[in-house]
This record gives sequence, structure tokens and C-alpha cells, in this order.
Amino acid sequence: MAAAPAASLRPMMRPATLSAEPVPSARQLIAEAAIGGRVGFVVADAATGTVLEGMNPFFPLPPASVTKAVTCSYALERLGPDYRFETRIIADGTISNGQLNGDLWLVGSGDPTFDTDSLAGMATALRAQGLREVTGRLMVADGALPSIFEVDPSQPPHVGYNPAISGLNLNFNRVHFEWVRQAGDYAIALDARSETLRPAVQIARMRIADRRDPVYTYEAIDGRDHWTVAREALGDRGSRWLPVRRPSAYAAEVFQTLARAAGISFPDIALAPAAPAGATVLVVHQSEPMAVVLRDMMRWSTNLTAEVVGLKATMAGGQRPDDLAQSAGAMSAWMRARLGARQAGFVDHSGLGDQSRLRPHDMVSALVAAGPAGALRQMMRAQPMLDGRGRPIADHPVQVAAKTGTLNFVSSLAGYARGPSGRDLAFAIFCADTVRRDGLSEAERERPEGARPYNQRAKRLQQQLIERWATLYA
Repeated sequence: MAAAPAASLRPMMRPATLSAEPVPSARQLIAEAAIGGRVGFVVADAATGTVLEGMNPFFPLPPASVTKAVTCSYALERLGPDYRFETRIIADGTISNGQLNGDLWLVGSGDPTFDTDSLAGMATALRAQGLREVTGRLMVADGALPSIFEVDPSQPPHVGYNPAISGLNLNFNRVHFEWVRQAGDYAIALDARSETLRPAVQIARMRIADRRDPVYTYEAIDGRDHWTVAREALGDRGSRWLPVRRPSAYAAEVFQTLARAAGISFPDIALAPAAPAGATVLVVHQSEPMAVVLRDMMRWSTNLTAEVVGLKATMAGGQRPDDLAQSAGAMSAWMRARLGARQAGFVDHSGLGDQSRLRPHDMVSALVAAGPAGALRQMMRAQPMLDGRGRPIADHPVQVAAKTGTLNFVSSLAGYARGPSGRDLAFAIFCADTVRRDGLSEAERERPEGARPYNQRAKRLQQQLIERWATLYA
């Protein structure tokens, strides 16, 4: 009746900063959270792998963005922390008196962090070499990665976190849409915004429609992204990021604008998979090292970065995937072989697709394999413990470094916790109401009713479980 533990717990002094109340059972916490669906978790000694507690440990659930922690380990092993993406401008022809007699090539390697400021810097460097005119075309080579229209086809068409992918990416493959009411109508703008620049674009078009819903519609027409937005949804002013579905053409258009501003002209633009061998390299832009790229991915949970580094890691292993599913399958096999997972089934590298499945036990095995002092933990974001009003508790005795994951009616958390004793715990907590999620219509998927309270209760439950484990085991 009292649900005594199967094995006696080692008596430990309770820190004064932790609750002196009796520690509630995990079942009690889950019942009080009343989030619905299923909850699975495992907590283990991060150094030895000894499992301390679990519930539904072998039931596969959607990991959401916790997937990125696996992608991080995958990229670190296959590409290394010092790997850098390179974007190059090369000349296929001869340069004389500031004129290139031939084609100018913009060649991508898939850099997910490449932005308008970086592209402008390349145009300026090109002009500094004396180039003023190109008699041929601007050729854009994007074959370093497969061209992928969107990460997850089930998402609403207008969400910026579901971009296209190619071998040449710009501004996380998003365009900035801004509107302001003026004289009874709206002034609208679409631009390739970066930290310092806002060049206007034509690759994406927007039209205001006199309707209530849907808020946005999308259609590809003549190689351009054509959007409409419902007038009644706009208000007085606002902005949002929209996905770009033809990233290479987007980058080419922005580069043409920037080159023209730098005093360089070329008559036409064309796309090709690869640049010719033996052409002259004029300008090279390098990304930050992979360790920095991954750290930022883990901090900001950028889906494009996760998909690009996952694809590159698969290719570094000798496989050329046609799509995300093939590459994610290769990562699943790698996780089973290298990180002690018995089962792993990913459909992408970011966790955006809700058909990915991972068992809590397998995620904890991966965390133990990575080590409590390993690179993965260093790249995880510190997760503050919160009070009842959602405010961080200063000097809380439990330190948590973890990756969060959130989809509608899915909330996951996996990482490391260190209690007052200094003992490191590895844990994974997966909460998912897949029945409720699967019942959403397309119109409900961006902000469905009940999703926010579900997420709040799930996160509170996750913290309560961590506090329980810290009291009992750390």
C-alpha cells in the first residue's frame, strides 16, 4: 500500500535548501500533473550507467528537439569540432582590366549560418580585387546537399522553423515579412534581413487578401514563392519570418543586389549542381568551427542547422542520402551501433517530424556514453529551476544542463543533473499525447487550443521529477 522501494535507499543528509517534506513518488507526480497521454522517463548514474529509476523506459515516444542532442554527437564524431563550412566565389574564365570573360560561380557547401552580412562581405572582397564586370552569368552551385522542399510536410506552410534545405542556404532560408497600416491600407515589405542589411527580394511575393482565414496561403508560381495573407489578421503593424522554398535562387538574387551595390554587374543567373574543376578561387567565406555551430544549434534549437549537419555527417560516413528520411535512418543506425541504443527511429535530424520515435532508456544510454564531462554536456544549455511563478530560483542546489523539445502536445527533456553531493545523473523525460496531436487539423497546428497548458504542466512535472531524483540520488 505504501509503495515501498524494491531496494533500500542509502541514507543521505538532506540539504537544507531542498524540501524537508516527504519525497512524492513519480507516479504521484505524474497523476497530479494530469497531462494525459503517456509519460516515460529514465534516470541513471551518469558515470556508471546504473539505472536508478524509470517508468515506461522502453516505450518509444516522439523525442521532439531532444533529437538535436543525438545529431550533435553524430556531427561531432563524423565531422569533428574543427570542421568549417566554406562558401566560395570562383571564376571560370580570364580576368582582364576588371572584366571576367566567363562565368562567376557562387558555390555553397551547405553552411546553415550563412547570412546576408556574410554574402555582402564576399561581394566587397570581390570588388576589392578589382572586378567590375562579368561577361558571362552568375552560376550558383548548390549540389553539396540534396535539395529538400521542407523539413516536415505536415507543418503549416508559413512557419519559418520548417524551411527548405540546399547546398546554398541564406538567413536560415527565411524571408522577413513586415507590414504597417497606412492611410487605410497596408505598406508591406519582404527582405533578406540580417543584422545590418535589409535588401528587398523578388523571389518571394506577398498579396493581401480580403478574407478571415486561412491566415496564409502559399503557391509556387514561375519559380517564385507566392504568398497571400488575410487582411483581418494583420492589425496595425507587425512582422514575421516566412520560409523560402528555393534557397539557391534566393541567395543568387540577394548576391546580385549586393554585387550591384558594390559596383559589379553580370547579365544573368543560372543554377547548377557543381562548379567546373580547375576554376580560380577568388573569395572564400568560412563558418565558425563545428563546435560553435553545434553549440548555437543546441542553444537556439535551429532546425536548419540540425538538418544540414546531420546530412553532412551522413555523407562523411560514405552515404549520399536522397532525402532527410534516408539520412535520419543512417543516424538511427549509428546511434544503435555507437551509443548503446537498442532501438532508434528518426525521420529527420531536428525532431520537427513527429513520427520519430526514441525510448527514454536509449536516450539515457547515449548520454552516459557521451559522459557527464563530455563535449555534449558542454554544448547543452543550462536549464534553471523555476519557482511557482516561472521565475528562475537563484542558487538552487540542483544544476541542470539539458536539451528541451516541444511540439504540440509533446514535451521532452534530456540531459544531466548535478545535485549537492556532486553526483551526476543522466536523465530523459518524454511526455506525449499523440492521440490528441494526431487529431489536429492543419489549421490548428500552429497554436492549437490546450497545447500551451499541456506544455506548462509537462515542464513543471519534469522539474518535479528532477527535484525528486536530486533528493533521493544526488
